[in-house]
Order: sequence, then structure tokens, then C-alpha cells
Amino acid sequence: MTTESVWMTPAALERLEAELVELSRPGRTLTDTEQARATELRAMVRNAEVGLKPDDGLVEPGMRITVRFDDDAEPTSFLLGSRELADLDATVDLDVYSPTSPLGAAITGRYVGDAVTYQAPNRAVQVTVLEAVPFG
Repeated sequence: MTTESVWMTPAALERLEAELVELSRPGRTLTDTEQARATELRAMVRNAEVGLKPDDGLVEPGMRITVRFDDDAEPTSFLLGSRELADLDATVDLDVYSPTSPLGAAITGRYVGDAVTYQAPNRAVQVTVLEAVPFG
């Protein structure tokens, strides 16, 4: 169970709250799996961070990030956040990279203009952060 804040869109929070309401209906007997899910949902809802991040160029969950890999001329844009939570919101119209992925971990806490090298499964990769703007 996490005690850290978890960024999510308002639609994702709404879907999680609806699932929790369904699991918490009076008189309903939960299986062990459902009880574990309800506990997980309560923690996610309690620790939800919803809304726009500041537009300060800091790379963090909840930001639309654009990077350029040094071996590719075309920039790549994505949402930095939880894939599971992004799947709950139909308005998320771009790829989602987890902040715990090798790329996400390497750029989280960096600023626009920063270049960083991280270890991919087969090689070291250098990437430059071109843009970090609030998703929404």
C-alpha cells in the first residue's frame, strides 16, 4: 500500500471512486480478492493528486513530456504517469510512460533542456528533455 501521492486525471479518480462505492455497498460480502482491491482503492483515492501541475518545466507525473533521443531526429511525446490509471480516462490520447520505467526514472526531477543517459535493456541511451507541460 502506497503512502505517496499518486497523480491521476479527474476521470480516473471518478472511476476509482465508483468502483469503491460498488465494492462498499451495504450488505455485500467481499471475497478476499475484492477486499484487497477495496483496500488498494481506498489508498489510491486517499493519496490521489488530481489537477494540473505547475508549468515550471519540471519533469514529474502528470506532465506531457517531449524528449529527443540522441539517435533519433524525431521528438517523442508522452504522458508521464501510471499506465493503469491513464487507461481509466478516455481523454488520454498519447502513450503513457511510468515514472518507474528506465526512461521515466531517468528524467523525473529533471528540467527542460536537461540531457541524461540511462541504461536500457541492451544499451545506454541518451535523451534530452525538450518540453514538460501540464497534461490536461
